[in-house]
Formats: sequence, structure tokens, C-alpha cells
Amino acid sequence: MIYFTSDLHFSHTNIINIKKRPFNDADEMNQCLITNWNSAITQKDEVYILGDVTMKGADVANNILKQLNGNKYLVKGNHDYFVKKLGFDKSIFRDVYDYKELKYNGKLFILMHYPIDDWNRKRHGSIMLHGHQHNSPEYNINNRNNGILRYDVGVDANDMKPVSIDYILEFFGIS
Repeated sequence: MIYFTSDLHFSHTNIINIKKRPFNDADEMNQCLITNWNSAITQKDEVYILGDVTMKGADVANNILKQLNGNKYLVKGNHDYFVKKLGFDKSIFRDVYDYKELKYNGKLFILMHYPIDDWNRKRHGSIMLHGHQHNSPEYNINNRNNGILRYDVGVDANDMKPVSIDYILEFFGIS
């Protein structure tokens, strides 16, 4: 199965206050995110992280990412400086992108950290997946209700969990 997530912000204490995440501290948040990830993801699954894994450097990134199941891909966000730092284990990711297009069951998915208003094949039913904004779940519902095939895969919009590609298709009523 293919999954997506974004804006994990591992070990980032301020994100708890900024986004009113339901945690007492960064360690509690990290453990919840790791548990939620590994409860959904098997070692055979593919997971596209659409940016903002951590702001805390290569050592934190290495430690946490190695605890997460699945074959991981990164679509870089504005806080993913660790990927270019000395000491980051590049083998953790199958690949790293700035932008990615993915086809699944005849449907085109556009993957980027930042949401955009117009994307490749938008008028032909492609789906834009993004993070960055730390939206609530209502954002995705409003997009669907307004006929906009754009979905925030970030943990803040998805109960602190990765979301499957099949769920996104079902969410938009696409089979």
C-alpha cells in the first residue's frame, strides 16, 4: 500500500503550542507519531513524506526515521535541511524529491510540500497532495465539498497518522 504524511516536526516543542497539538512535550508527541505510523505501515508499504520531518538535524532525523516502518520517500519541505547535512544516512530514503508525480490505478497524484492552486492535469482529475499549512480536517472536507481535488496529508489534518492512497480516493468518491 502507498501512504502519505507531512509536517511531523519530530522533536519540535514549539509546534505543540503553535498548532495546539494534544501533547505535553516533544517526547510524547514523537512517541505518538511513531506508534501511529508503525500501527498503519508495514515494512512492505511505501510512504511519501511531503516535507518537514524535523528541524533538529541529522542525528535526530536518523534516529527517528530508522524507527519507522516502510520504504520511505521524501518530498522536501521548508524545514528538511537535515538531508544535506553531514552525518545524515541517505539510505533511509529510497529517493528525495522537490516535486513528484505518481500514477496509481490510472489516477495522477501531484506530490509537493506546498499547496498550489493549479497543477498538472488538474482539469483532467489529477489530485494534488501537500502539507505545509497544518490544516484541520475541515480543510480537506471543504476542498471536497467545493470540487477541489487537493488534500492536505499533514498529521494535523489526519489525526496524527499517515493516510493511504486508497483512503484519499475513497474520500473524494473516486474508484
